[in-house]
Amino acid sequence: MFRGFLLLFVTVPLIELYVLIKVGAGIGGVNTIVLCLLTAAIGGILIRWQGLRTLLDAQHQLSRGEIPADHALHGLMLVISGILLFTPGFITDSVGFLLLVPAFRRWIIHRFFPGPPTRGPGEDIIDIEILDDRHHLP
Repeated sequence: MFRGFLLLFVTVPLIELYVLIKVGAGIGGVNTIVLCLLTAAIGGILIRWQGLRTLLDAQHQLSRGEIPADHALHGLMLVISGILLFTPGFITDSVGFLLLVPAFRRWIIHRFFPGPPTRGPGEDIIDIEILDDRHHLP
């Protein structure tokens, strides 16, 4: 697992650097920097809006007596999205913007954090209690 993280922290910046150089060669260095700053600013605004919306939805669920478990995962993904959007680079920005889409976050939650197993049809639970009256017989 350590090797995977090491590989991630080495390869992602190198790929980002490569993409930034290619984009900079195509549209110019100043335009590339402005584009990176613009994506960070837009991302910051969207994260704030999504975060407040997630918080309000969680409070609404709590007021109805429900447990907002999914909202904690949505909040965690919004934090990851913010980190990715404020990291310079177009690949991390793309993943960060994807995490701002609620449907994509729901897909990740249901894919990687499945809920409790549900029973299929015909799998009824029968609750029984066995009483032992042998001790009370004459």
